[in-house]
Amino acid sequence: MGRIKTQKIKRATEELIEKHGDKFKKNFKENKEILNELVDVPSKKMRNILAGYITRIVKTRKEI
Repeated sequence: MGRIKTQKIKRATEELIEKHGDKFKKNFKENKEILNELVDVPSKKMRNILAGYITRIVKTRKEI
C-alpha cells in the first residue's frame, strides 16, 4: 500500500493529463522536467508528488 493522495493532487493530476496527456512518459525524472516546463508548482515536494502520481497513472493506462 502506498501513501494516500489528497483531492487537490488528484484534481490537479487529472487536469494536467487531460490537457497535456501525450507529453507525459513512464519515467518519473522526465515527468518532473515536463511539469517544470508546463506549470509553476509552488514547492519541490508537491512537484514530486504530482510527477509520481502522473507516472503511476500513465503506466497503468498504457498497460490496458
